[in-house]
Amino acid sequence: MARLTRAESQARTREHVLDTAHELFLRDGFTTTSIERVAEAAGYSKGAVYSNFSTKNELCLAVLDRIAMQQVAHIAAAMGDEPRVEDRLAGFARWAEQHIGDSSWTALEVEFATANRHDAQVCAQLAHRRRTVTGVLADLIRAQTQELDVTPGMPADTAALILLSIGIGIGVQRAFDPTVPVQPVVDLLHRFLTE
Repeated sequence: MARLTRAESQARTREHVLDTAHELFLRDGFTTTSIERVAEAAGYSKGAVYSNFSTKNELCLAVLDRIAMQQVAHIAAAMGDEPRVEDRLAGFARWAEQHIGDSSWTALEVEFATANRHDAQVCAQLAHRRRTVTGVLADLIRAQTQELDVTPGMPADTAALILLSIGIGIGVQRAFDPTVPVQPVVDLLHRFLTE
């Protein structure tokens, strides 16, 4: 077996630290998960963690980025490439029912944002990431409308922002009350794709 280069070894360490932090942040929360706990659980020194992530905030932002991109990929996969709008919406509805309001994910996002609400740098980073996620969702919506050959009722960027905002609001409510329906998000996407 060939030895890993220094860059490959560091990339592997970074991914393992990120995997471990992902698990701990989702399970135990942002506030109670220290860099020391992440290092210990990953089997590394604190120095190894800090050589990949300069702060706990940076590590949590990387975890939140990962979650956001995974969820966008799940949405795209759930909608698939079915030829009918109704089938794609059914796939989106299944994703929404399963993922909007995931209590650990929602709690982590809310806890991290609340804990850092007075940190202008973190707020700027969160705002940048929100714009990135909105852009990725807008691209997904554009691809859907092109594939389905429909004329959207509003610009994809606007639809993405509205869907994300409503999804977050419903997600927070579903985190403590799983009976809150996801149908308003599905209905909004339906209106966008069919009007």
